[in-house]
Amino acid sequence: MISRRKMLKMLATMPLIGGLAGSQLIRKPSGARLERPSYSRDFFTELGLRPFINARGTITRLSGSLMHPEVIEALNYASQQFVNLDDLQDMVGERIAEMLNCEAAMVTAGAASGMTLGTAAAITGKNPEMIRNLPNLEGRQREVIIQRTHRFSYDHAVRNTGIKLVEVDGPHELHRAVNQRTVMMLFYNAASEHSVSKEEFVKIGKHHNIPTFNDAAADVPPVENLFKYIEMGFDLVTFSGGKAIRGPQSAGLLFGRKDLIEAAKLNHNPNADTIGRGMKVNKEEILAMMVALEHYLARDHEADWKRWEEWVERINRSVRNVPSVETEEYVPPVANHVPHLRIRWDEERVKITPEEAREKLRFGHPSIETFGGRNSLDISVFMLQPEEVGIVGRRVKEVLEEAV
Repeated sequence: MISRRKMLKMLATMPLIGGLAGSQLIRKPSGARLERPSYSRDFFTELGLRPFINARGTITRLSGSLMHPEVIEALNYASQQFVNLDDLQDMVGERIAEMLNCEAAMVTAGAASGMTLGTAAAITGKNPEMIRNLPNLEGRQREVIIQRTHRFSYDHAVRNTGIKLVEVDGPHELHRAVNQRTVMMLFYNAASEHSVSKEEFVKIGKHHNIPTFNDAAADVPPVENLFKYIEMGFDLVTFSGGKAIRGPQSAGLLFGRKDLIEAAKLNHNPNADTIGRGMKVNKEEILAMMVALEHYLARDHEADWKRWEEWVERINRSVRNVPSVETEEYVPPVANHVPHLRIRWDEERVKITPEEAREKLRFGHPSIETFGGRNSLDISVFMLQPEEVGIVGRRVKEVLEEAV
């Protein structure tokens, strides 16, 4: 039997295990496991899974990010005690609102859940009958306005409430689209094109007294983004909890106007007969999300950035002497907004395509997840552990040199 002390010790170091490599379920060649601390059971191996080095970034399908020990401690603390869930959500929400300088906040089941709950709040307010009947409300279909260039797969979370998305191009169309059925205006922060700027979007929303919602799910770093959109005037903002903030992967933040957050909580678990009842956030996730935000805001972000730049340069030094290899450091404009390395080569001299190189890294020993397009192999150092930087540089060099 495992003692409570040993179990807590195991859980406290669990972030080092890594994520799941779902596409490599049965492949378990000798030497494929990463060197990790010892545990009483190797669960992933038992399940036929391979952990991997994450040189891809905070991707949900690759299990997001790793939680810091302080966050694991909060999870463990909450897991051993009972507490009223409504009270916990209220008190944690108050603490988060203080940290983010906004009226109110809540912990959601990820940013997509935040989008559904925020839209529900804009539709129902605190009306109990509407909350019970959503998405099948009487009368004409409610509408949410979105820029045509902002349509994206996650707007399904908004459509879950039964609304109709009305697409517009430019401020003039946006003004004209507002009518009595308009309940909200949705802004997709990561869109590559904006026919209406954030500032103009907010201005138009306030002119028509329509709530504005900014989906900024993956848009930290920089840390300032946690504050700027509320300061800009957006009524609601959502962020993922399990990306850069490194809270539980199944948690997120919804914050902004107090009346809308209060309405969102009425549409949420643990309230029965609500659209958000299945979006359960447990006490462990609520507390851990608060601690993760505390930890993230307290970090030395300049030191983090410098370390990422140093890691990119270490990998760069490992690979740039391979014949015909050219490298480029870059920073994506949003989402995983940290230093990355892009590697290109002449396929006449290094006889392997970027996709083949990614496959060799994925199925090598240890497994390494990278990304890129047809013409490059790209590496994110965002989620690397210190001991993994040299491994990534060495393995990429080996894969390319073997093809010379």
